[in-house]
Amino acid sequence: MDSATPNLTDRAVAPLSGDVLGVVTSLVNAVGWLYSHWYLPALALCVCWGGGEMLVRHLAARASAQRMALELRSSRHFDPGLEEIFRRGLQLARASTSVPWSAPRRAKTVQIRLRADGSRPLRYRIEGPAGGERLLSITPFGPDVTVHRARPITDKPREHVVRAEFILRGKTTTPLRDVPLSPDPLQPLVDAVADLRAELGDLAEIRLDIQRAPKWALRARRLQLMGAARRAERREAQRAARWLRQDAIGIEDSWSGQLQQLLWNRPGPGTSRRLVMPPVPRRVEPAEALGKLAENDHLVRVQLLVMCASNIAGRAQARLAQVQAALDVFGGRSRWAMRGWRLGPWRIGADHWPTRRGFERRWDLGHCQPPRANWVRLEEITGLLKPPTVHCRMPVFAGDLPTFTFGDPALLLQGLYHGPDGRPRLVATYAEETLFEVAVGKAGGGKTERALAQAIGWAHAGGGLVFVDPHRDSWPRAAPFLAHEDLMERIALFDLNALGPHPRLSSWNPLGMHHGQRAHEVVEAVADAYASVLAWDDASAPRALTILTAALTVLVTINEAACRASQPEDQATLFHVRALLTDAAFRRAALAAIAERLDAETRSWWQTVFPALPPDAFAVVLNPIARLTANPVTRAFLGQPIGAYNIRTAMDTRKIVWLCPGGNGPTDRLVTALLARDLLRAARSRRDTPEGRRVPFRPYFDELITLTGAAPETIAAMFEDFRKYRCHVHGMTQLLARLPTPVRLSLVQNASTLATTAGSMSAIAPVTAEWGDTPSPHRIATMERFEHYVSMNVHGHRIGPVQLSGPHLDDVFTDHARPHDVPALEHAARTHAGALPLDELTANATAQLDRVTTLLTNLTLTPTNPSTKKQYE
Repeated sequence: MDSATPNLTDRAVAPLSGDVLGVVTSLVNAVGWLYSHWYLPALALCVCWGGGEMLVRHLAARASAQRMALELRSSRHFDPGLEEIFRRGLQLARASTSVPWSAPRRAKTVQIRLRADGSRPLRYRIEGPAGGERLLSITPFGPDVTVHRARPITDKPREHVVRAEFILRGKTTTPLRDVPLSPDPLQPLVDAVADLRAELGDLAEIRLDIQRAPKWALRARRLQLMGAARRAERREAQRAARWLRQDAIGIEDSWSGQLQQLLWNRPGPGTSRRLVMPPVPRRVEPAEALGKLAENDHLVRVQLLVMCASNIAGRAQARLAQVQAALDVFGGRSRWAMRGWRLGPWRIGADHWPTRRGFERRWDLGHCQPPRANWVRLEEITGLLKPPTVHCRMPVFAGDLPTFTFGDPALLLQGLYHGPDGRPRLVATYAEETLFEVAVGKAGGGKTERALAQAIGWAHAGGGLVFVDPHRDSWPRAAPFLAHEDLMERIALFDLNALGPHPRLSSWNPLGMHHGQRAHEVVEAVADAYASVLAWDDASAPRALTILTAALTVLVTINEAACRASQPEDQATLFHVRALLTDAAFRRAALAAIAERLDAETRSWWQTVFPALPPDAFAVVLNPIARLTANPVTRAFLGQPIGAYNIRTAMDTRKIVWLCPGGNGPTDRLVTALLARDLLRAARSRRDTPEGRRVPFRPYFDELITLTGAAPETIAAMFEDFRKYRCHVHGMTQLLARLPTPVRLSLVQNASTLATTAGSMSAIAPVTAEWGDTPSPHRIATMERFEHYVSMNVHGHRIGPVQLSGPHLDDVFTDHARPHDVPALEHAARTHAGALPLDELTANATAQLDRVTTLLTNLTLTPTNPSTKKQYE
């Protein structure tokens, strides 16, 4: 029995040992085979990985094909709060997941695109899944930000392109710098692309992809950070213990330590050294170790890609450096840094193998594959979650404010703009949108010079205008630049200053009917001019208005009859009002000659009411006419039956009219009021022309204070009504406060362009108030001469206020100056205005009463209704 037992055990163990040996042998053989044929499993692994990556890319590309794009435009008053921006960030993070379940994570992203190509300062676009469009279209920013569906952008190939990807450097758990909202965090980026030049192919684009943080990746990152923190704490504890032991040993081995033991402790033989307790590693707090990664809320992953391009070598690289410097504003303990390696002067990054293809794929498809360090909270990137705000200074590009081109009738010169790079550029507005313009500023500040440059440019482009200058200083200043043969045929100078020993004057008959005017419009214009200067109204001077209107009706009817009889040289003038009211013989002849042409009410007034009026009732009407008669210049100018001045014809034929009415005395104000009211009448008479056929015409009013002193209501009506008739007024004044209230309100309300030069703060304050005191009155008051702040309308949007240098004629139009041809221009301008010697005009005016009397006699002898005539004989 005893001898048999070992044999049985051996037989049982033998098969088991054989099986184990077989397994071990198989494993060894498998390892050997794998070692010998390692490339086969590696190839299989690569095939599986490659197939999986191709499938993921295919699914991601299919999801990216269904993306949408929105463009956000902020108004100049956009001033959001932190809560509004934070809510926008939550919308972006939520919208990033609005994709089908099959879409890979790299396609679950919302992209913010900041793009500049030299045509606009900075375009702010958002691209994301099509399913998130409704969520992203409604922003918490309110009406100050408009959202538009954007079209895809197709870029032309540039010769030089640089690319860069930015990652967060520093401690992963520390946040970026807390950048305040004022000034705008986007300001460094706007400044970095402010000097882009579209004609050179410059382009800069920044793309920020936002992706909700995956929970598994966040857990893994937290475990990694906690493990690293614990290891660091243990190493710190070990380091502290090592230093503590070294310090203890050093103390015991020192002579002071040995002396202390001899005097007090007296240790016996075999006593050990002092026991040193090592420090215990302190507990790692998750909030301290994880920092911004401690909480799941509002945590996102971001990818920041930048591309700069140009057709000029070196400009793209310089632009990338500027963008990199602009991103430094977000830097603190954590900062944005360019991804790659630097080898001496060379950098290996997104522009080089092996990362370039991956960069281009992510750029073209909008995929987000950020580095594992790019974790941020929404609070850290608030500056990038909104368009530019009111606190951002935006440069002006050609797309915002077009460049002035000499001879282009679509443009109107505004001034010289110095871009961020210091390059000057003549800027303009579109003529169709520049309806009314107001320029304010102190004397000599450059208002008139700027208006002259604008008017000269408009004249050379074929436009018609009238430049009203009471003091005539503008004419000799502008003459050298208008002395061109093609312009001489269109220029007329009406100068009432009567300069020189043998002055030559033009003429105008406000009551003349030889140009086909409507009788009631002429009567109304002259009567309103009188009432404006003399402050008449229906309450204060009803009788004077009635008498004047009745007299003008008769004289205008006489002139109609003269023109129908082909005798326009026998027309009555404004000075015949006196004869009509005070000369009974003349009055009877006039009423008898035109009796059948007067309506029944007018005839009844002359038969019944006029004879009952006392003689002193006419004084208030005749006194202004007596002053006009006493002045030889006004008598010669207004006393001619046929005048060359016809502003309606000038409007329709693109004439260039220079009108200098003289001073600002009572007589001059009456003449100015007559001219202003006639201009208003002529513009309103364009109702007879279809709107599409009305030729644009631009009146320029220098010294508005002087002009509005004569006709305040008339000037106000121009700023209110002229747009309908394609007459666009440009007014210049030193003080808005000196203008009558109706004029001031109409000017500011309807001004397409509002400009101011330097001046006192009280004078500038009404203008800056229209701009929200940005810039402040103090800043404008300290500007240099010929500097302007101007706000303009371009494509329906207000541009500015922008600081412009006033265009100086000698600089802007140097090549177009013809000083030697000024005498020829003077001769042509006066000839077209029908200028004659003053003595000759005075003699004609004196003899005109006799010619009108002869006309009335001839009209009376003409067979008419005898019963009607007999009433006045």
